[in-house]
Amino acid sequence: MTNITRDDVLHLAQLSSLQLADDEIDALKDDLSNIVGYIEQLSELDTEGVGPTYQVTGLQNVWREDTVDDGGVGRETLLALAPDQHDFQVKVPKVL
Repeated sequence: MTNITRDDVLHLAQLSSLQLADDEIDALKDDLSNIVGYIEQLSELDTEGVGPTYQVTGLQNVWREDTVDDGGVGRETLLALAPDQHDFQVKVPKVL
C-alpha cells in the first residue's frame, strides 16, 4: 500500500496553489491515503476479457459531408462592406 506523507500533501498543495492549516494537512493525508488504497483495490480485479468502455448510452456520432457553404455571399461582396481593404484582406488598425 502506498503511504502518503505530509510532504506529499504539502507538495500537492503547492502545485494546486492551496494554503492548508495543520489540521487540514492531516485530514487530507488520511483522505488521500484512503483514495489511493481504494484505487489499489481496483487494480486487484480480474479484467481479463473485458473490453474498454467508450460509450455507455448507445449514442453514435453523426457525421456529415464537409462542404463549403458561403451562405450565398461572395468574397467580393463582403470585402466591399469593409471600411478598408488591401490585397483581398480587411485592414484593421493596430492594437498594441
